[in-house]
Amino acid sequence: MEKTRLPLHLCHELKTDLIINRLYMFFLGTALLALFYYRTTTLSHIIRTRETPLVPHLLVFISELLFTFLWVLHQAFRWRPVTRTVYPDRLPGDVKFPPIDVFICTADPSKEPSLGVMNTVISAMALDYPPDKLAVYLSDDGGSYLTLHAVREAWKFSKWWLPFCRKYELQTRCPGAYFSAEESSDGRFISCSEFMAEKKEIEVMNDAVDSSQQVMPILAYVAREKRPSRPHHFKAGALNTLIRVSAVISNAPYILVLDCDHYCNDPTSARQAMCYYLDPEISPKLAFVQFHQKFHNLSGHDLYDSRLNYYWRRWLGFDGLGGPSISGCNLYLKREALYGTKNIKNDIDLNHLKKSFGSSNELIKSISKNCELHLSNRKLTDAQAKEVGFIYFSVVEDTITGEYLHCQGWISVLVDPPSRPCFLGSCPTNLSDTLVQQGRWALGLMQISLSKYCALLYGRGRMSTLHSMCYAALSIDPIYVVPFYVLAIVPQICLIRGIPLYPKVSDPFFIVFALVFFASQLKHVQEVLSYGDSLMSSLYELRMWMMKSASSYLYASLGAVLDKIGLHTAHFTLTDKAGDDEQARLYQEGRYDFQASPVLIAPICSLYIFNVVSFVVGMARIVQTKSGGEMLVQAFIPLFGVIVNYQVLEGMVLRKDRGRISASVSLLSAVIAIFVLCFGSLIFIY
Repeated sequence: MEKTRLPLHLCHELKTDLIINRLYMFFLGTALLALFYYRTTTLSHIIRTRETPLVPHLLVFISELLFTFLWVLHQAFRWRPVTRTVYPDRLPGDVKFPPIDVFICTADPSKEPSLGVMNTVISAMALDYPPDKLAVYLSDDGGSYLTLHAVREAWKFSKWWLPFCRKYELQTRCPGAYFSAEESSDGRFISCSEFMAEKKEIEVMNDAVDSSQQVMPILAYVAREKRPSRPHHFKAGALNTLIRVSAVISNAPYILVLDCDHYCNDPTSARQAMCYYLDPEISPKLAFVQFHQKFHNLSGHDLYDSRLNYYWRRWLGFDGLGGPSISGCNLYLKREALYGTKNIKNDIDLNHLKKSFGSSNELIKSISKNCELHLSNRKLTDAQAKEVGFIYFSVVEDTITGEYLHCQGWISVLVDPPSRPCFLGSCPTNLSDTLVQQGRWALGLMQISLSKYCALLYGRGRMSTLHSMCYAALSIDPIYVVPFYVLAIVPQICLIRGIPLYPKVSDPFFIVFALVFFASQLKHVQEVLSYGDSLMSSLYELRMWMMKSASSYLYASLGAVLDKIGLHTAHFTLTDKAGDDEQARLYQEGRYDFQASPVLIAPICSLYIFNVVSFVVGMARIVQTKSGGEMLVQAFIPLFGVIVNYQVLEGMVLRKDRGRISASVSLLSAVIAIFVLCFGSLIFIY
C-alpha cells in the first residue's frame, strides 16, 4: 500500500535559473526602453533638420523594434523553467498497462536506408512493454519493394531477437547499435557460454522459426495511395493514414511517434511515459509526453548545432507553462486528445462524425468505441497476431479533417533525458543538409504564423498568455531574417559613407547599446554553460543562427509568403540520412563542408564579403577622417560578423579540400556583394 502512495513523477522548478532570468529581463528591458528613447529623439531631430539621411536610421529602428518584439516573446520561455523526474519502478503490474501503437514513417530508401529503418522497427518491437499490448506500424510513402522486403526480414529476425533481449534484459535493443558497440552493457553475461552461443546465433540471418513461440507485437507495413490531383500532406498525411489503419486493427489509446532514423535506445521509455498516463491527477488532461531528441552520430565539435540544445533549453520553460509543443517525433500521444472525443456526446449521430473523420465506417466505429470506453481493446487476439506475422496494407487516402480546437484544454509534459537517452537518431553532418532541414522547419512554422492558427491570435482564450507567447516565439522565429539582413547591410553602407547611426563613445547612450549587446551575449553563454554544454557550443550556436538567418530563414519566409498568396506551392525535401564517408571525415575533424547548392551558400558568402569590404573601407575612412568616436559601433558590427564566421573566409580562400567553397560561388557572391553596396549607397543618399 505504501508503494501505491508514492508519486510516479515529480516536477522541479529551477529556482536559480528563474531568478537569473527575471533579473535579466528587468535590466535588459530597462536598457531597451532607454535605447528606444534615444532612437525616437534622434529620428524626430532628423525629421526636423534633415541634416542626415532618414532612411538608414528608420530601417535600423524598425529592425531593433522587431528584435525587441521577438525578445519579449522569448522571455516567456525563461519565466518558469522546470525539469521532471519519473519513477517507473513504482508503476503497477503489466496487466494494468494500456496498449500502445507505434508509428514509424519512411519515404525514400535512397535517403533513408532500409537497414536503419529496420533497426528502428525492431527496437520499437523490443520495448520493455507487454508484447501483447504493442503494435508497430511502418508507413512507406515510397511504396518501395526494398522496404517491404526489409520488413519481412525484420519480422523473421525479431522472432530471435526479442526473446534474446528479454531473456538477458538487454539495455541496447537496436540490433545495429548493439552489435557495433563494445561489450560493456552486457559484461555480466560475457563469461556465460549460453549467452555467447545465443548471441552468435542471432548474428546470422536464417529462416528458422523461434521454438519458444513467445507472443510477438503486431507489425504492419502500410503503403498509401497518393493521387496527383490531391495533396497528400507528406509526413502529416502518412501519420493520418496510420491513425486510420491502426484504428481498425489495434486501436490502442496511446501512440508512440518515431522518425525512421530514431531508434529506441532505452527500452523503458514506454514505462516512463506511463508514469504520467497512469497518474489519475494529470492523465485526464494530458495530451502527449514529449521526449528529447538525441543523436548517435554527433562529433565533439557539433559544428552545425545538431544537438538542438537551443530548442531543448527553451522547452524547459515551455514545460513550466503548460507543456511543450510536439517536436516531430519521440512522443507518446493520447489518441483521445487527437480525436477530440471529450467534445463528442455519446448519443451523437455516427454519420455526423464522417464530416470530420472521413467516410470509413470501420474508423467511425472505432472512434465511437474509443469515445464510450476511452480504453479500447485490441482487434486481433494474441493467437491471430502470432499467426499473421506482419500485415501488409495498401491504403486509399481518406483524411481526417478535425480542427485544432480538439486539443483545447489539454496539456503536455517534457521528460528530461536521464543518463541514457530514450531515443537516438541521426543528425545532419554537413552544411547543405542542415540548411535544408532548418529551412523546411522554418517554412512550416511560417505557414502556421500566416494562417488562422497564428498563436498570438488563435491562442487567446485557449491557453495562458505566456504559453501563447512561447508558441508565437517558436512559429515566427524565421522573421529574424528581416532585422538580421538590415543590420548586416545598412550600418556597413553607412560606415563606408560616413553616416553615423549610433551614439559616440563619449555619449552616455553608448553605454546603453553596449549593455544591450553584451548582456544578450553573456546571457546566451550562461544558458549554454548551465545546460551542461561547453563554451564553444555558444559560438557554434551563434554562427549557425547567422547562417540560418542568411539562408534558411530567407527562403522559408519568402516561400511562406508566396504560398500564402498562391504564387508558390511548398515542397517537402527529405534530409539525406544515407551518409558520406568524406562528409563524415570533415565533420569529425571539425571542418565545415561547404559543398551545397549555390542558392544556399551564396547569401552567406555575399554577406561575408560585403562585411569584410565595408570593415576595411570603413576603417580606412575612420583613420583618414579621425572619426573613430562616432563610428566605433558601426565598425564593430561587421568586425563581429567577420570574426564569428571566419570559417567562411577559410572556405573561400585557404582550403583546397573537397569541402571548400567553389570559386564560382565565391565569384557570384562577390558580384552580389558589389551590387548590394552600389544599390544601397544610392538609396541611402536620401
